[in-house]
Amino acid sequence: MSRRESPPPSPPPQLLGLRSGEVEREDRPERAEPLSDAEREIIQDTWGHVYKNCEDVGVTVLIRFFINFPSAKQYFSQFQEMEDPEEMERSSQLRQHARRVMNAINTVVENLHDPEKVSSVLALVGKAHAIKHKVEPMYFKILSSVMLEVLSEDFPEFFPTEVQMVWTKLMGAVYWHVTGAYTDVGWLQVSSSAV
Repeated sequence: MSRRESPPPSPPPQLLGLRSGEVEREDRPERAEPLSDAEREIIQDTWGHVYKNCEDVGVTVLIRFFINFPSAKQYFSQFQEMEDPEEMERSSQLRQHARRVMNAINTVVENLHDPEKVSSVLALVGKAHAIKHKVEPMYFKILSSVMLEVLSEDFPEFFPTEVQMVWTKLMGAVYWHVTGAYTDVGWLQVSSSAV
């Protein structure tokens, strides 16, 4: 796998409008914006190209995520001390998690025609990350952004601006469902005056 140099670090989570422990309730729409038939088709077509290399793409996404947002590694005891991208790339645990992330996205993409299935899959992901792993919900938004960045760089022919906009809408829906699960399990929201 050829890797590109990592871009400069992304802004810290608080600059993205998120605080530790926060689930965006005030700005949370009543429901995720539904995808049109044409948008579902665009996502499924482009995902087919990505999923052929799902493990390598997933590893690239996670490495960039951990390099640009090292605080996210706190949830991964098996590779939280790794600093070197090449060491991360060789890590079987990181590769395994990359496969899980990509397979979860694949399940969502394959079931875009079935909103109930998508909702239940993402509820399971959200609840597991809230209850078992205690991952701050803001990391889902950050990971989504990193994933879109990697996809548009590594697959430029399949991710022009219009396609990126459709994928951004999908990732917004993913985040909406996952944070809904956090809310359902009573995840504590830090007040907006807290740092």
